[in-house]
Amino acid sequence: MAVANLPHILTTLATSTWADRDRSRARVAAGLALAIYAGHTRDQGTPYVQHPLAVVTVLRSELGVTQPETLLLGLLHDALEVDPGSEALVTHQLGAPFAERLRAMTPDHRLERRPKVPGDENRWRVKTAALPAEELLVRLADRIHNLRDLAASPNHERRRKFVRNLTDFHLPLAAAARRLSPHLEAAHTLLNAEHIHHQQEIRP
Repeated sequence: MAVANLPHILTTLATSTWADRDRSRARVAAGLALAIYAGHTRDQGTPYVQHPLAVVTVLRSELGVTQPETLLLGLLHDALEVDPGSEALVTHQLGAPFAERLRAMTPDHRLERRPKVPGDENRWRVKTAALPAEELLVRLADRIHNLRDLAASPNHERRRKFVRNLTDFHLPLAAAARRLSPHLEAAHTLLNAEHIHHQQEIRP
């Protein structure tokens, strides 16, 4: 994968066709992504920034998203999860409404900087199910990439958990939301394909 730098992020977002204001916001968001995700790695051992860039690619190339703000949400969707302390910086540079959208997409225990406790998973499901259509679309694109990346994860229990969550939460949620937009319909189709694949590859 190409080195994640400012030009690479802007190319992934496809900002060349955006309006001037949107391109300016994209440069700010790309700088934030590089700063916030820097030094963090995924369970697979890869640089963390590769994941949100992959989510942006899913949104653009497979779900047909062209709305700049939705793609910027995709780029920064894990920013507050990785570094809750970055909220003030995001607010300052991209505005309070954008930061609030990220908060709505972030598990509470991450925002509160504490270990996960019983009940948090159910609260996160309730929070996710209540997301507006654009934020939900980003979360489903995130799940699509996570599922595709499972083969590289050394944690077999994590892999089984992701497949269980797909079966009993994300796929039914996507099915219920698919009529809200063509993008969500496409997301449901991709998640269903992942479900079929993982049912063949991974057994509970």
